[in-house]
Amino acid sequence: MSTTTEKEISQNPEETKGLFNKFLSVVEKAGNALPHPATLFAGLALLVVVLSGITAGLGLEVTNPGTGEVIRPVNLMTVEGLHRILTGMVTNFTGFAPLGVVLVAMLGIGIAEGSGLIGALIRLMVLSAPKRMMTFMIVFAGVISNTASEVGYVLLVPLAAIIFLGMKRHPIAGLAAAFAGVSGGYSANLLLGTIDPLLAGISQESANIIHPVAAGLYTVNPASNYFFMFASTFLIALAGTWVTEKIVIPRLGVYEGDEQVESVEPLNDKERRGLKIAGLVVLALLAIIVAGIAPEGGFLRNPDPEMDTMQSILKSPLMKGIVSFIFLLAAGAGIAYGFAAKTYKNDSDVMDGMANSMKTLGSYIVLVFFAAQFVAYFKWTNLGFIFAINGAQMLQALDPGVIPLMIAFILLTCMINMVMGSASAKWTLMAPVFIPMFMQYGVSPELTQLVYRIGDSVTNIISPMMSYFALIVAFIQRYDKKASIGTMIATMLPYSLVFLAVWTILLVIWMLAGWPIGPDAPLDYVMPS
Repeated sequence: MSTTTEKEISQNPEETKGLFNKFLSVVEKAGNALPHPATLFAGLALLVVVLSGITAGLGLEVTNPGTGEVIRPVNLMTVEGLHRILTGMVTNFTGFAPLGVVLVAMLGIGIAEGSGLIGALIRLMVLSAPKRMMTFMIVFAGVISNTASEVGYVLLVPLAAIIFLGMKRHPIAGLAAAFAGVSGGYSANLLLGTIDPLLAGISQESANIIHPVAAGLYTVNPASNYFFMFASTFLIALAGTWVTEKIVIPRLGVYEGDEQVESVEPLNDKERRGLKIAGLVVLALLAIIVAGIAPEGGFLRNPDPEMDTMQSILKSPLMKGIVSFIFLLAAGAGIAYGFAAKTYKNDSDVMDGMANSMKTLGSYIVLVFFAAQFVAYFKWTNLGFIFAINGAQMLQALDPGVIPLMIAFILLTCMINMVMGSASAKWTLMAPVFIPMFMQYGVSPELTQLVYRIGDSVTNIISPMMSYFALIVAFIQRYDKKASIGTMIATMLPYSLVFLAVWTILLVIWMLAGWPIGPDAPLDYVMPS
């Protein structure tokens, strides 16, 4: 049964609506008023074309502080500009860095998810945990589950509620713990997921707006945030456990609703055999990787003899082709599990798993088409370069310091996330502006991307624009028929605030220590001369 406060909120929403709920109502209306993200990027691409004509007509120019070169806008509102737009439309789309890496990674994840491997791993992880560790394991499993697409939302969140109910604890507390891990811990993981190459590709495109051509292509490794992500996994799991035990469970009290305890079936023999075979395949693939990267002159190292050991690993085909290895590991494990557990009977089932993962990307592919045009136009016109230099000069005049600047960027991302849910859509919009600007200020693209990911994650669980928000409300209403959006926000807000605090503190400590945030991912950027 819900607490008195929750009942009052659900029964008399207008009477009990405070300033925060009023703010959320405004945010929800504003978010609903926004067009589809693809339409938004189409409009922004058109806006860039118009701005290129206006700024070129005004004679706007800046001086590159590194080279002394005068940079002027390139006008796309000309015959030459029209020709460039028409001839570049296809290559803008097909050459957009995030597109290929996401498609390849999702093909492998689709095989693993379609076989039932990911679902079996989550059940095994949660059900094998001691009762006193159950809350931690649920939050931890939620963080790990975001390696795949939606399995955490549709499997772990309702499963956690059932587990808590079976332990005679409030099911909404279990649901909240899982949701906090899956969505609030979106930027923490022990494994690389589909979001890593996606964001890295957008960051790379944005970094090359201002990175000198003579210095070669600036590359952002999909694993560039991995060290910080790895450490964050345990921090977020502990923080989520503390919030659940110390704030959420006491607030919800004892559950006295009508929902009956459901049994969560343990893994059957076929599933256990499937996990064993999948584990052996993963170990074999990892052994091949280790054999190729560990010895001096290994076949997966960079063969350049002038590189030291660390550089030959960081700039190796392994790191550059990390998405290919994600595909091979996920596909190999998924196929092994599927045939061993009898969830896959032939090659057609495997291909169906891959095809089903592509079906979920239909909207993403449409979005990418327009986003790719926007990013390309922004780069062609030099507007990104001009805005970056002007913005950096303003920052240098204010001189807030890098750490306050990064904290401010976290808060800005938190606010934008309340009205725009898609992580990739927001980053496609923000990266071309903020990455070049912060590069001019001496901040690496990898650090800017990491700071964005923190801000994007912590408000996911309270944002009405998050794609699974309505689904989570429906799960809550199963256990409290009178629950509303206010009930969900009141339950999840403590997680959001605590995650924001602990993640920001970790970031500050990390930056003060000067630790790299991932392989070949420094904190600073120095413009090549």
